[in-house]
Amino acid sequence: MSAAQHGPGDRSALPLPPDGPGDPDGLLLRLDGIVKTFPGVRALDGVSLDVRPGEVHCLLGQNGAGKSTLIKVLSGAHRPDAGRIEWHGRPVTLPDPKAATRLGIATIYQELDLVADLSVAENVFLGHEPARFGLVGRGAMARRTREILDRLGHGDIPARRPVRRLPAAGQQIVSMARALSHDARLLVMDEPSAVLAHDEVANLFRVIRDLTGQGIAVVYISHRLDEIREIGDRVTVLKDGRTTAANLPARTVPVGDLVNRMTGRTIEYVFPPRPAGPPDAGAELLEVRGLGRAGEFADVSLTVRAGEIVGITGLVGSGRSEVLETIFGARRADAGQITMAGRALRPGSVPAAVRAGLGLAPEERKSQALLLSEPVDRNMTLATFARFASYGVTRSGRERAAAEAVAGRLGLRPPGVRRMVRTLSGGNQQKVVVGRWLLGGTRVLLLDEPTRGVDVGARAELYRAIRRLADDGVGILLVSSEVPEVLGLADRVLLMREGRVVHEGPADQLDESAVLSLVMSGSLHTVHPTTERRPA
Repeated sequence: MSAAQHGPGDRSALPLPPDGPGDPDGLLLRLDGIVKTFPGVRALDGVSLDVRPGEVHCLLGQNGAGKSTLIKVLSGAHRPDAGRIEWHGRPVTLPDPKAATRLGIATIYQELDLVADLSVAENVFLGHEPARFGLVGRGAMARRTREILDRLGHGDIPARRPVRRLPAAGQQIVSMARALSHDARLLVMDEPSAVLAHDEVANLFRVIRDLTGQGIAVVYISHRLDEIREIGDRVTVLKDGRTTAANLPARTVPVGDLVNRMTGRTIEYVFPPRPAGPPDAGAELLEVRGLGRAGEFADVSLTVRAGEIVGITGLVGSGRSEVLETIFGARRADAGQITMAGRALRPGSVPAAVRAGLGLAPEERKSQALLLSEPVDRNMTLATFARFASYGVTRSGRERAAAEAVAGRLGLRPPGVRRMVRTLSGGNQQKVVVGRWLLGGTRVLLLDEPTRGVDVGARAELYRAIRRLADDGVGILLVSSEVPEVLGLADRVLLMREGRVVHEGPADQLDESAVLSLVMSGSLHTVHPTTERRPA
């Protein structure tokens, strides 16, 4: 029998059924010593988690702490390399998402996996439609959908309405209804409030409380500490792929304790020294005043001077990358003004931004910035092709010489510019993107997650290259989700929370705990100013 033929609650395909005497500790789920390794990184390093029926167990950690990998293990999307998973006290394996679903585990990701053109009922029963004699019973499907929506307190959502016509909160309810259609006993919710307004969050919490009252457990992942204290029962904290705290009481644990358990790294960051002079000694190059885009960010103001590195950090969804792309003209602002060297930029125009001296190294460099099957020199000259062509024919000698000069300036390894870009490491691919803009005479370089996918050894080299550019008079505006990176590399830091700048100041006046307190709870719980952030 295929997975699609199993009706809701049918667990006959499980290697070990969950029924029986159960866990003596009354646990629904136990993860013990979960390890998951990807090439070059140990994403989970002995993580443990236990969940009781009818509780909201909050999972907390910084970006990169291992939360996403852990929920993919729970959903069957990743197989752990080591460790043990128990369901009702019995060991189980989750070889694929279907196995997790049959077991009673449903995952609702931040990016909802709904089919916009299908109806609510079709989405709820997608893949396990009620059928008779091989024909889908649409009437029965709509009726059962209404029953589930009533159970969620949202019987007003029409079962036959296309999902695209529902607001974000309604679509989230549909995802929860889909989980219940599989008789889920554990709901894993990844940042469920990220796209919801305040009143919609209150309604979400009401639904969650109703579900836990029926014995359904919820693993709730959020960066918002106020939400965790309101909806959670217990908290487990991850840091660098390890469990640093387990089963803390969500409503009474001090916020400062949570922040402290999230901070600190096992990876050393080695940063070049900042210049001795004041960071605002150079001429002002970029000025942003009152920049805003509806639903993404509002009233963002900043400046970048020649030779200065300005860092922006905040949680996923805080609007960091959207600000960078709007400055570059890839998105059109609804409000505010951008000027380069005192001249206003035309909104929403990448060519105008490039002509003014702006360059962007995007977060997804492989898909958005590089031609992987072309050599280094061709990638570096993409933005300045006309300079190396005559009557439409490329002068390869001039192109190669210019690329070699920039490659040497950035310390590209190996140095040959005729190598295919796909053969380079992540750090050296990033240097190719940066080199493209240096060839064009860029005066302000926008860097979005510059060390994502870069191994630890290459990070320090990339940091030195970025500092050398600043020393040469280039202004740098850097977005990173890694707080130590921003604090160690930048001269000034802007912290963003929910689309707004909540703090701006010198990087050496903040530490990681202070940053997390500001971006996660909106207030400063601890400040430990330090300049000792540069291990040798």
